[in-house]
Amino acid sequence: MTATTYSEVWNLDVFFPGGSLSEELEKFLVETEESIQGFEVKVNNWVPMNSTADAQYLQELLSDLEEAAKKLTHAGAFIGCLLAQNTKDKKAYSLDAKITSMGAVFQTALGSLDHHLTTIDNAVWEQIVASEPLKELSFVLSESREKAKDKLSKEEEALISTLEVDGYHSWGQLYDLIVSKIKIPFEENEEEVQLSVGQAFNKFSNPDREVRASVFKNWEQAWENQADILAKTLNHLAGFRLSVYQKRGWENVLKEPLSINRMQKVTLETMWAVISEHKQKLVDYLERKAKLLGLEKLSWFDLDAPYGNTESKVSYQEGAQFIEQNFGLFGEKLATFTQHAFCNRWIEAEDRPGKAPGGFCTYLPENEQSRIFMTYSGTPSNVSTLAHELGHAFHSYAMKDVPFLNCNYAMNVAETASTFAEMIVADAAVKNAKNEEEKLVLLDDKIQRTVALLMNIHARFLFETSFYEERKLGTVSTDRINELMLVAQKEAYANALEEYHPLFWASKLHFFITDVPFYNFPYTFGYLFSLGIYAQALEEGKGYEEKYMALLRDTASMTVEDLAQKHLQVDLTQKDFWEKAVGICLTDIDEFLELTESK
Repeated sequence: MTATTYSEVWNLDVFFPGGSLSEELEKFLVETEESIQGFEVKVNNWVPMNSTADAQYLQELLSDLEEAAKKLTHAGAFIGCLLAQNTKDKKAYSLDAKITSMGAVFQTALGSLDHHLTTIDNAVWEQIVASEPLKELSFVLSESREKAKDKLSKEEEALISTLEVDGYHSWGQLYDLIVSKIKIPFEENEEEVQLSVGQAFNKFSNPDREVRASVFKNWEQAWENQADILAKTLNHLAGFRLSVYQKRGWENVLKEPLSINRMQKVTLETMWAVISEHKQKLVDYLERKAKLLGLEKLSWFDLDAPYGNTESKVSYQEGAQFIEQNFGLFGEKLATFTQHAFCNRWIEAEDRPGKAPGGFCTYLPENEQSRIFMTYSGTPSNVSTLAHELGHAFHSYAMKDVPFLNCNYAMNVAETASTFAEMIVADAAVKNAKNEEEKLVLLDDKIQRTVALLMNIHARFLFETSFYEERKLGTVSTDRINELMLVAQKEAYANALEEYHPLFWASKLHFFITDVPFYNFPYTFGYLFSLGIYAQALEEGKGYEEKYMALLRDTASMTVEDLAQKHLQVDLTQKDFWEKAVGICLTDIDEFLELTESK
């Protein structure tokens, strides 16, 4: 056991005591609004001279931008934590709406700044971004400038940002509200209890198939009850986005997500092509798992079922200790940072009703601290999730000395540090298994994540791609959305399942997130990219930590192709890297199949 008993409830009072009713928070929100307004005024007063003299004013503008962005990020992260810890916090919902409005004003000002940058002559621009101290921001500044050239006029983009508050982001907020009210009935100790979505989801890893099947039946019914409302919500979200794309002249719905993730389309296509070529090995695993569970085929609700009848419970303290120990084998900084996070109550893990589903890590820049949210119920998968989110937090820590404007890394590389941390813990668990049976349990848990990232995420990508193409032609009905999801799941899982989850689109928050479109493929990219880094780490040993942190520091200041070339010496547009990465995770399946051959 750990020397210290870690709290399973996070400390938010260190930021603003009193939660959503905090007077300090109210004051900070006023300061944030003033900071944004100050930045907005300064941007609107700028008339570029189209000479190197613009560098000085731009430098001042960026200083104001950083201050406003930090405050907005900090407030948004804190309010997000409030909403997650208590879905009935009505005051937090009103604060969330307020911060969304502030964000719209800030985005409008950013759009104006980017438009100003487009008016500067190319030759002059090259001189400006080559000057100190703007040189270290040259990538993000030039990126913003090029993106602005691809958009509508400053006034039109400002109008879009304003309309987004009630015509776009509010639909995403409505989804959160609907989900917070959903209850899943479940019989426990001969009494019916009402589970939150997050609590019900954890039941899918229950070793008892009757429990999983029962929860799934009620789960499907709960989402079916809300399906028409959620279909309308999804249609409006997509419709708004497509209308904006049309006005900008963007025909390919992947243009924005690829741009946000700083990656080329050929890289994405190559990754999916390699995964599709190796699906049979995943199917072999699913078929073997079905046989081991005494089934002809697995159903959707069996995908997270643990191997065997062993209910491997890991207490929060044991999980924390295991993570600390194995992070320490990789690097001293990762281990020290992790212990600091546990000791200072950065983590909300308590299993209680009223919490939002899922898990996340968020960064509060004013205090240079992260907060991790999850619901810990003692499964090996929970330990992996905890390690995953600590990886996100370490990413932010690694970038603490990087200019704030160079810290806006995209989701695909954001998932790299988290998956890397998860791999350390998952590998260690398998290696430290007491016997073959425990090894199989842990291998299975590890392979489940491979299946999720190479099949489940693929289904999400296929669904969203087909849904957006149909949405271009008009509103897509609830029944048709279900059909599209079913088709996507069957393709992604290579027809390996008995029963699917056509309402998955309704139950998955990611389809309703308004910050980032196509919140799917970056997970798979991050997973496979981290495997490449992990392979190098294993080859080089403990001294690799500094190289790893150097890569993390670069994640927001170059394209992913350049990042891979610089730090891994590989070409992401070619199959070689992806073949190797997929091969690494398929070795777990080979071992699982070998060990279960005679069972």
